Amino acid sequence: MKKKVLINWLEQPEAHDYPAAESYLGLLFEKEAARKMAGKLAKAGITHFKAKDVFRASGLSLLGISNSHVEKNRKKIASGTGLSPILLVRDAGNGKVIIADGYHRMCSVYAFDEDALLPCKIIS
Repeated sequence: MKKKVLINWLEQPEAHDYPAAESYLGLLFEKEAARKMAGKLAKAGITHFKAKDVFRASGLSLLGISNSHVEKNRKKIASGTGLSPILLVRDAGNGKVIIADGYHRMCSVYAFDEDALLPCKIIS
């Protein structure tokens, strides 16, 4: 039986996660809408979802450990360094969840434990 790895999380996303989310959302939405969403994410509370459920809801494919960002986060997990919570936006029009920030972190966590609870901020 594979030993579960304890994944440490920061209590709140890091300050640089919100501009990163806004930048990504700016590709999908008008600039002002992306800015407002990033602001709503900053005010949202933390909730938890299983890594496998976020993957299914996002429709994204899993990045492997050959990805440098995934590998960097896997090393953080192995060393006990805290990871920043994931930032999500519900895209009701497409029936999906947009991972505004944290895709690489989620892929890293999934490689350790697909049932791991991810602390997330999610808005509609």
